[in-house]
Amino acid sequence: MDSAKRVDVAIVGCGPAGIQAAITAAKRGMRVLLLGRPEGSSLKYAHIDDYFGVLGPVEGVKLLEIGLKQAESKNVEILKEDVVELSRDGLAFKLKTESGIEVVTDAVILAMGARRNKLNVKGEGKLVGRGVSYCAECDCSFFRGLNVAVVGDGSAAAYAALLMANYASKVFLIARSVEFSSKLLEEIGSRGVIVIEGRRVVEILGERRVEGVLLDDGSRVDVQGVFVELGSRGVLELVSNVGLLPNASGYLNVDKSQATEIEGIFACGDLCGPPLSLAKSVGEGYVAAVSAFEYVKSKRGVK
Repeated sequence: MDSAKRVDVAIVGCGPAGIQAAITAAKRGMRVLLLGRPEGSSLKYAHIDDYFGVLGPVEGVKLLEIGLKQAESKNVEILKEDVVELSRDGLAFKLKTESGIEVVTDAVILAMGARRNKLNVKGEGKLVGRGVSYCAECDCSFFRGLNVAVVGDGSAAAYAALLMANYASKVFLIARSVEFSSKLLEEIGSRGVIVIEGRRVVEILGERRVEGVLLDDGSRVDVQGVFVELGSRGVLELVSNVGLLPNASGYLNVDKSQATEIEGIFACGDLCGPPLSLAKSVGEGYVAAVSAFEYVKSKRGVK
């Protein structure tokens, strides 16, 4: 372990929550290592127009670039590799990256985000950010007056459809089977959402922008936006070795200080559950960093 990199706080995740945590922790004089791949952040494909101090729409990838430069200016060390192992190392924690780099740290901040489940159909990949979205709350205002499809069976899709009813001209909810309450279904109907049940999207149509979706019965629905709302799956495999388990919804439980049930491990952003938004992620990243700073001070007996 003599060759291991030693830091005060290791932050896993290079999205908005992790970057904000890194900036905040470094500003308080901590040795900070930020790990992860920025290109994996869902912010990369978002367009922001409702965040404080930002006159949008601004491409999310630009905000990520600025955030990383801010972190570097605070002397944050950035290692663009995935963490593959997290374990205890006495009173500290040990992390191992995909290339075998080992890190020992007093505190860990988890900010890995949540993996959006994809449809995995033709046209989906090339049209992400061009009408295909995985976050209705992030991108709703860009589809004002347009026709959109929300794809999904559960409550995430239902709430996305209700939200889009405030913006879109026409909303189609496409579900293989409706797996939410009859009350919610009734509310959806009262808002004019068109429910297409028992059908599956097999292709997203369009060259440069979304033009429609093709269903498994051969029919086509003409829309300019597709919101994939299949629920989110947090990247939680990493934390099983230290005894952290997700809640019933698949997210990590934290208290108001963003502390998990494992002392010294904090979590923030989409990993902690909805709403999955930039504003929430940044705010939680700040709180997690302040809490980690206080934890490390207390651990070392510094007042």
